[in-house]
Formats: sequence, C-alpha cells, structure tokens
Amino acid sequence: MSLVAAPDGLVVPPGAGRTLVTPAQQVTFKVTGEHSRAASSFEVVVPPGFDVGAHVHGRSEELFYVLEGELDVMAFEPLVRTKDSWREWESASGQRCVRATPGTVILVPAGCPHAFANPTSGPARMFFQASPPPDHERYFEELFEILSSGPQVDHEAIAELRRRYDIEQLTPMRAAPPP
Repeated sequence: MSLVAAPDGLVVPPGAGRTLVTPAQQVTFKVTGEHSRAASSFEVVVPPGFDVGAHVHGRSEELFYVLEGELDVMAFEPLVRTKDSWREWESASGQRCVRATPGTVILVPAGCPHAFANPTSGPARMFFQASPPPDHERYFEELFEILSSGPQVDHEAIAELRRRYDIEQLTPMRAAPPP
C-alpha cells in the first residue's frame, strides 16, 4: 500500500504577502488561489473617508473581520436600493448600517448587498476572505492598475472591471475625507 503525501500547509508571518497600495486602499495578499481552492485571503487597510459603495456578487461569498479601527458596514437586502448612498438603507427585518469595531465579523453570502466605509479620521484594518478564488485577487490587481494610472480615476474602466468580476455596483465608490 502506497501512501499519498498530503500537501504542505502555508504559514504567512506578520507583514508578509504581496502588497498593493493606492491612495484609496492598501491590500496585502495573504492566501491566493495558488494555495487554496476554498478562498483568497487579504489584509486590507481602509483609509479615512473611503467608501467601497454598496455592491453585490452573484457567485462570491465574503467574510470580513475588523482588526483595528472602525468601519460602517451593512450586509442585507434593503427595502429600497437608493442609488446615491447605502447608509440610510433598512432591511425588511429592521437591519441598518452598523459601526463595526475590532472583533466584528461580517459574513456576506452570494447575492447579498453589502458595503463598508471608514467614517473616522484614522485608518481601519480588516482581514478579508473571498470565495471562490482567484477572482478577487485578479480584481484587486486590475483595480490597482486603474487607480495608479493617473490623477483622474477612470470610472468607466472601473465599471467594466466590476462587470467582468461579478460585482454589481449599487452606490458609488468614494475616496474622500471623512464627513
């Protein structure tokens, strides 16, 4: 009887991983589709004033864990999807936007509208997992190319990118000083 060797695991020490940086976000790839068939994992620094905008994925499931700072978050289908802002949305069961502090977990099943924003004056840091891989890895790489290509953001290029990567944008992404 021959034994089949199990694959080796992966240990990613603090500070390790490929990091992409723009004024809008910093993403460090921790686990990619090269290492996992289940999910890609990232550490994300969310600067003050950044709002990813409400959006929905038809296929992807996501998990967010707030490590440092505070984020406004939502993960529900609202009674009414307004186009400008998600912060006043409310679900049929009364759910509204909440302030997520360190230790908060947000699970987003496929098809569930969700958003996060940093309304504070300091950065927030979160662990983010997306399944299945490697869609989010490729999305982040291409998004950062667009955001790094010049002082003017090419919103049409971002919209096309999101369409290709199963992201239906419901409210605008914004990178501005906190209110």
